[in-house]
Amino acid sequence: MNIIICGAGRVGFSIAKQLSAQSHSITIIDQSSEDIQKISESIDVKGIVGRATFPSVLEKAGAMEADMIIAVTRNDEVNMVVCQISHSIFNISKKIARIRSQDFLNPKYGKLFSKIELPVDVIISPELEVAKSLQRKIEAPGSLDSVPFAKDKIRMLEIAIDEKCPIANIQLNKLTKAFPDLEANILGVIRNENFLILKKTDKMKINDKAYVVINSSQLNRTLTAFGHEEKIAKNILIIGGGNIGFNLAKNLEQSLEDPRIKIIEKDKERAEIIATELENSIVINGDGLDEDVLREANIEKIETVLSLTNDDEDNVMACVLAEKFSPNKRTIALVNKSNYSLLKTSLKIDDLVDPRMITVSNILKHVHKGTIQTVYSLLDGEYEFIEAEIIETSELINKSLKESNLPQEIRIGAILRKDDIIIPRSNFVFEKKDLVVFLTKRDQLSKVENLFRISSF
Repeated sequence: MNIIICGAGRVGFSIAKQLSAQSHSITIIDQSSEDIQKISESIDVKGIVGRATFPSVLEKAGAMEADMIIAVTRNDEVNMVVCQISHSIFNISKKIARIRSQDFLNPKYGKLFSKIELPVDVIISPELEVAKSLQRKIEAPGSLDSVPFAKDKIRMLEIAIDEKCPIANIQLNKLTKAFPDLEANILGVIRNENFLILKKTDKMKINDKAYVVINSSQLNRTLTAFGHEEKIAKNILIIGGGNIGFNLAKNLEQSLEDPRIKIIEKDKERAEIIATELENSIVINGDGLDEDVLREANIEKIETVLSLTNDDEDNVMACVLAEKFSPNKRTIALVNKSNYSLLKTSLKIDDLVDPRMITVSNILKHVHKGTIQTVYSLLDGEYEFIEAEIIETSELINKSLKESNLPQEIRIGAILRKDDIIIPRSNFVFEKKDLVVFLTKRDQLSKVENLFRISSF
């Protein structure tokens, strides 16, 4: 597929890297010659220095032959204009834009994005997506992440295997016998920064991160089996009242029963704005690194601290400071630099969240061909969890899992058939309209797209 990416920042770079590795033909545009040179030297893409809103630059990038354009520059207006020009002049069929301004995203102005007005096919809002991801973490305590699939009937859990895990160092096939009624499928682990697809005779080990596909209704039961019995936090402190912090508080007010949420926001004007728009949350104007301000927020009684400012160092330090007041609280920091993950254990921070990878995962699901829906990327896109529908042209129809001869790098996690959740055995037979949640390695994506194929996206 011929894809143009506008914007060579961290998100643009990550998307280009992953799509190039999937054998797509990628051209990336940016005004910064330095960023273009860096990308061109790192990955196999064509780089063009110029303004993506200039038709001549898009033409030079091959817009006449492009199948898709992804606009992820730092400017919302530029991203929207790129989509307009791509539609009006070059008739590019799929146009994706990253849009951050909450005003543009207000449902009241939904008519703005249409083929007649602004022809943006897919809008990606990083702040909204990150807020949803953080909400999932809070609602599934004990898991590092909890990703919904198949109309939220199936979930993928990321679970840390620690000394308290009673099922560590036990063969997976023995776990199946020990928990016959548990609808869960352990597909693999990250061990020493490498992903391992587990076989029936393999074991999970201490310090692994396990990836488990489950029936959503058995969330708490699954976490208990892994040794996690934490309750959902009600006393929550959010440091940073930007779009992520504000949207997270707003979501939690609606989803949690009787939440007690406090937000610390340094900017007085911003603090006043979000205070008027939130119903039950308490907003404190101050610095999240100020111990007096933390005491005002009653830090000793807070159960979960999320530091979500625009400064990585402040977020890390705020979590370290929160740990000083009470060593048993859960701490989550937003970080844009991947090297902070090396400090996670020594700093005793429970979770580091990279907003870039959340945005990239949301964009990738719109790139795949076929009936592919939700996508969750691991290890910079080396592996993906995918949801896809079996259609009548799929070669899987009426074949058993054993007969399908799927590569080892494609592992079926669970199936939604009408209202039933199925954890498949070798004799499971695929049917039309099955919603399948599975794990695949990046180099198997062409096989995946063929199995769940339709002629175009």
